[in-house]
Amino acid sequence: IEHAIDHAKSIGIRYQIIDINPLLGKFAEVLPEDKIARGNLMARIRMSILYYYAAINGYLVVGTSDKSEIQTGYFTKFGDGAADILPIADLYKTQVRGLGKYLDIPAVILQKKSSPRLWINHLAEEELGIDYETIDQILRMLVEKKVKPEQVARKLTVSINEVRKVRYMIEKNAHKRKMPPIAYL
Repeated sequence: IEHAIDHAKSIGIRYQIIDINPLLGKFAEVLPEDKIARGNLMARIRMSILYYYAAINGYLVVGTSDKSEIQTGYFTKFGDGAADILPIADLYKTQVRGLGKYLDIPAVILQKKSSPRLWINHLAEEELGIDYETIDQILRMLVEKKVKPEQVARKLTVSINEVRKVRYMIEKNAHKRKMPPIAYL
């Protein structure tokens, strides 16, 4: 957070830090403990606060999801995936880092490992089990070029299991990329 604060100050962005732990504590008093559900709850509380401030100030919520996160479904539905505009959603994570370099974002920020910050030492690549450079290459071939998994593994010299894992994430999380179905009566 410190690097984000420093950068916000350097470019004149107003910011506010809100401790969500008291809110989480209230939920914990009445809900059973579950690490993943609690992490998703944290993302949804954060988003609720962002939308609250957007509502009282007439703002839009700007999302930070990139193409890698959206295609793999690596976001919390109605949490960090919720936004009014997604300015970097058509860029893979590796491309976002390249854009950041072009925009002179400090190296200390660009070199940080991606983290949803849902628990202590939570790193995206560790949770996913594959680095983003590999994920992005696999996504390009599977989604954009429609290459079969076996061919992707051969062309990228990665394991077929990594390709299958990425394909599984795409399929398993497809619901996150769509509006909820309507029950027509």
